[in-house]
Amino acid sequence: QAWDGRDLPGEAAFAALAADLRALPDRGAAAALGRRLNHNIPGFRTVILRSAERLPPEPQAEWRAALIRLDRRWGDPAYWRVLRDERHPVTGFYMLAALDLERDGQGGIAQVPPDRALFLELILRTLGISAAVTLACALLGFPLAYAMAAAGPRAANWMLVLVLLPFWTSLLVRATAWVILLQRNGLVNRTLIDLGLIAEPLALIYNRLGTLVVMAHVLLPFFVLPLFGVLRGIPRDHLRAAAGLGAPPLKVFRRVYLPQALPGVVAGAALVFIMALGYYITPQLVGGPRDQMIAYFIAYFTADSVNWGMAAALSVLLLGMVALIYAVLARTIGLDRLRVR
Repeated sequence: QAWDGRDLPGEAAFAALAADLRALPDRGAAAALGRRLNHNIPGFRTVILRSAERLPPEPQAEWRAALIRLDRRWGDPAYWRVLRDERHPVTGFYMLAALDLERDGQGGIAQVPPDRALFLELILRTLGISAAVTLACALLGFPLAYAMAAAGPRAANWMLVLVLLPFWTSLLVRATAWVILLQRNGLVNRTLIDLGLIAEPLALIYNRLGTLVVMAHVLLPFFVLPLFGVLRGIPRDHLRAAAGLGAPPLKVFRRVYLPQALPGVVAGAALVFIMALGYYITPQLVGGPRDQMIAYFIAYFTADSVNWGMAAALSVLLLGMVALIYAVLARTIGLDRLRVR
């Protein structure tokens, strides 16, 4: 604890390390320890395994020289700084890494080099895609919800059935259907070519455009339904009264209709945005390598690289983003206004 992290620690630290390595029950425990430390410095696993296997059985007068003979990397203070920083049962390594941060030689927090930075761009990409999908759902969903609210009971019921229809189809099936529609020889490109609007097929899939189109289609009902519930409850007498007092249609909409519709808009937008943050299947099927969101990397670190610490850190960040959105809405709009009746 008193080590300044600059030169090598004292002989007592080397002796304690040798005692800990000797106390490891088997090679599996040494491998697990090395794999954990390997996330800090690549090659640390080899250092642990080699030292545990070749450790002298008898006590040494100078453990420092003995361990450095086993592996010269024990003479590098960087490896000892990792042991110092990770000596507690709970550490901030993965949370720092999830924000492209790391501990420097003096124990402070610093930005990782640009060639190792990944997760801040990933977080911004996830937020950007979610915001774009939310905007698309708002532009498409508000006119649809308004038409449903203004229609008669019979027509509104049929329109509601059409909105609910995607819920009865698997998400995987819907995404695959869009792959067929948007591919180079798909229906959309063939129709545009036959109409003479384009000369060559457009790249509509395996990119950001395809991701936004499919996610907006899947999430559109989650915007329409809360908004429809609010719009249906707005008294038409208010609109007629405003028009009767001489307000033009645009002013009636802006000053009378939109403020009463705002809780439904915010509720639908928040629902779509929060659901989009955790999307995994759709970007993987129709997006490109630069369109994968944070959920993809959570799945990767969980199943492929078996790095549960990083997967947990990214999950906590995702949960934190959702909680922040919830707190902002509660403070600015008020949760009582977001209740859909």
